Amino acid sequence: MSNADIYLKATMSLIARQTFSPEKLRDLVSARGAKKILQAFNMCDGEKSQTEIATDLKIDAGQFSRTVKQWLDDGIIIKVGDGRSARLVHVYPLPEKYLKSLPMKAA
Repeated sequence: MSNADIYLKATMSLIARQTFSPEKLRDLVSARGAKKILQAFNMCDGEKSQTEIATDLKIDAGQFSRTVKQWLDDGIIIKVGDGRSARLVHVYPLPEKYLKSLPMKAA
């Protein structure tokens, strides 16, 4: 990852944290608090494709695709690249300690 990429991610994260509190972001990611969906969101760091994330977490690809579309519409992720090479990048990952402090439902 280049310095420019790092600075861009840091800037996006700073702005997003002012726009979306962790509570609001968590509700946008999964209103029901589904653990696998929350994990999938945190995996959207630009390293894996949508298909790879769904496969790694063993979640339905069709449902995950609809979830990703909603996240895109809500402005909490962006898609970088085109076609199969596209990667998802979240505005910022939900902190693990914050997730652990909230009641969560199984996926």
